[in-house]
Amino acid sequence: MKVLIVGAGPAGSTAAYYLASAGMNVTVLEKTTFPREKVCGDGLTPRAVREVQLLGLPHEQAEGWRRNKGLRLIAGGRTVEVPWPELSDFPDYGLIRTRLGFDEALARHAQAAGAVVLERHSVTTARRDEAGRVIGVTAALLDAAGRKTGETREFDADVVLAADGNSSRTAVSLGLQKRDDRPLGVAVRTYFTSPRHQDDWMEGWLELPDKAGNPLPGYGWVFGVGDGTSNVGLGILNSSKEFGRLDYKQVLRDWTAGMPADWGFTPENQVGEIRGAALPMGFNRTPHYSPGLLLLGDAGGMVSPFNGEGISYAMESARYAADFILRAATANSPLARDHALSGYGGYIRAQWGSHFTLGRVFAQLIGKPQVMKLALRTGMPIPVLMRFVVRMLANLTDSGGKGFEDRVIALLEKLVPPTSNQISAPAPRTPSPSKVSVKQ
Repeated sequence: MKVLIVGAGPAGSTAAYYLASAGMNVTVLEKTTFPREKVCGDGLTPRAVREVQLLGLPHEQAEGWRRNKGLRLIAGGRTVEVPWPELSDFPDYGLIRTRLGFDEALARHAQAAGAVVLERHSVTTARRDEAGRVIGVTAALLDAAGRKTGETREFDADVVLAADGNSSRTAVSLGLQKRDDRPLGVAVRTYFTSPRHQDDWMEGWLELPDKAGNPLPGYGWVFGVGDGTSNVGLGILNSSKEFGRLDYKQVLRDWTAGMPADWGFTPENQVGEIRGAALPMGFNRTPHYSPGLLLLGDAGGMVSPFNGEGISYAMESARYAADFILRAATANSPLARDHALSGYGGYIRAQWGSHFTLGRVFAQLIGKPQVMKLALRTGMPIPVLMRFVVRMLANLTDSGGKGFEDRVIALLEKLVPPTSNQISAPAPRTPSPSKVSVKQ
């Protein structure tokens, strides 16, 4: 089988590595050139670190990878440090690695396994046969400055993987639009030269005060990169009444203006501009499988509504997609091949559907300031509860685990219907902000 992958981010490069390692003919089309920057917190939880380990990707500190101990949570005048749990299924450490280096390392890892990575190829449309099956893509060729040259190329494939992020031109060209019944977030971030660049904890601010101590919407983070800078950013969900009405870059400026001066989060220490990006959550583009096409990572809205984490789910979806493609390659007919591939969507739903349903409820609740304040006031003083919350938000449980937290989280996920990812987006609607309701 010939496989075409659109996008060389964490999802695309991970899939390329597994498929090329198995001897598959794999081509990856990437619109930019490496190294290239991406808007991200640069933080990898143990769930993402597990995927890095499975890939066999070296991640030594000397190469720019920084290990961290866990989460430091700040809210209501309290600070709680929660170490990453010791589990059988996941490592007990997280990583900080800028996307500038992380994405290139993944792409080169895939190349070393035999994948062909073509940079400056911007996919504009997916191509279909008369029966409607995806059979390839058309890409515009870009020059060194990222401008279209006017030249295009057509690529054929037995299966196409859309790993081209939130905007996913591949999916959009087929009419697969974003769903408005799923959560959406916006994140902005920048870097500051700071003495905190070697912090051993991933720091999360559950309440954002401005310089005068007044509350700002959203949640924030401070991650030490280890190269003399800290990644400082914030996110806000569309369940907040302020969503879409704010200058998010100004919110970040107002928040950092209230921080201690010796941290160095000041305009004169800022490295690069403040940049923002959307966080497509809770399977906000479906279906994840169409004949000849699989959606991976952000292209399929595979960002957790609990914590905005997308890298681990992108890499996992890529690993699962590769498994299904390798199975399909042994099929004795095109019909049998497509039948094998069609199991991908259901498998993704079984893996995270219930977790994302709970996350959608969580996202709606924390958009209500009074609920958020009550939860923080109740939970922050209780370490055992905060440990449970961290495991729930980061989706860190042992499969078949017998620990208390494992059993409670498993029970909660059994009590809710898994979020659907096998149907097209419904007609646009206006959700009621006064009700917390979750459809499948």
